[in-house]
Amino acid sequence: MIDISDEKFHELIDRAFDSLPKVHRDRVKNLAIVTADEPSEKQRVDLKLHCNQTLLGLYSGVPLPERQGREPMVPDVITLFKLPLLAESTSEASLYENIRHTLWHEVAHYYGLDHAKIHELES
Repeated sequence: MIDISDEKFHELIDRAFDSLPKVHRDRVKNLAIVTADEPSEKQRVDLKLHCNQTLLGLYSGVPLPERQGREPMVPDVITLFKLPLLAESTSEASLYENIRHTLWHEVAHYYGLDHAKIHELES
């Protein structure tokens, strides 16, 4: 596991978001990208995670296809979990790639894609 400051972690997140295709970045509205060290106990329970399972990121909100043209009053949220991402990384470069992949995955949920479709696109 590597060690990195919160400031540098946020810089990598910004860089990863900026690397996503412009057409997708430009359509993202009312979305907060936040960080936490690890998933909360409530998140772990809600997602039925076992003690040996980890989570790198989480999208919370109403996916675009389900909004029926309405914007929610509160923003959707993508949470990136710092400690699991660090544990999966061997260098700053691999951390950036893990952040980028996780962020892309969670943005795909924002656009309404399920895990099957995301995995299909990743293949």
